[in-house]
Amino acid sequence: MISQTSTPVIVSGATGKMGREVVKTVVNASDMTLFGAIERQPEYLGQDIGELAGCGPLEVPILNDLQSMLLMAAQEKQPAVMVDFTHPDSVYENVRYAITYGVRPVVGTTGLSQEQIQDLAEFAEKASIGVLIIPNFSIGMVLLQQAAIAASKHFEHVEIIELHHNQKADAPSGTAIKTAQMLSELGKTYNISNIEETEKIEGARGCLGEEGIRIHSVRLPGLIAHQEVIFGGPGQIYTLRHDTTDRSCYMPGVLLAIRKIQSLTKLIYGLEKII
Repeated sequence: MISQTSTPVIVSGATGKMGREVVKTVVNASDMTLFGAIERQPEYLGQDIGELAGCGPLEVPILNDLQSMLLMAAQEKQPAVMVDFTHPDSVYENVRYAITYGVRPVVGTTGLSQEQIQDLAEFAEKASIGVLIIPNFSIGMVLLQQAAIAASKHFEHVEIIELHHNQKADAPSGTAIKTAQMLSELGKTYNISNIEETEKIEGARGCLGEEGIRIHSVRLPGLIAHQEVIFGGPGQIYTLRHDTTDRSCYMPGVLLAIRKIQSLTKLIYGLEKII
């Protein structure tokens, strides 16, 4: 039985590195209850997620049937939340299922296309269900993006470098794409050049993002998540950098999203919109 004042939380992708961190965080939150743990990989099925996450037995078995879990959560008196850290191939379907069952999705999985996000926004609005898609839950990254917006008013040239572990499935990162989008919203075009560039090896200049902003992706073991926004001007370089050294840095943002989503009735993209 879940307390009427406690939010039931389903963690989808519960055995991943981020999923395990979310499990521990939810268990330690006094206003939340870990309702379910979902994972597609068969070797984990039936195991106690608490044992796997390192927070002791919780009597919450790892299951692979998300729809059944959503149906059960929808029957609770307190509106439930699904936190999704899965894979770009499954996140769209997961979010649509959650909206269908009236469970509010908090999405940390990146790789959704703009068309998919727009479709989910329309679906959420029709259902009057809050959805949060957060490319990066770190408060520090939000501050970096705000500093980049301030700097962009004074620089005409900027490029983004994002660095992640070599198990990340999508590139560029959702955070880098979001940063470029935020800079593009100022209505200016960056990196106007008087020469025609030629790439001797395709991709040498990275990908071309919003409003002429180049994004470069690095994937190496030993990295977690890092981003640089580099501005250039006559006689000077201005670099903003955010480094993640432990995944616990994302958890205050995850908790904030779970708590905020209860009052939302539409899709919101980006942590900065709810801080």
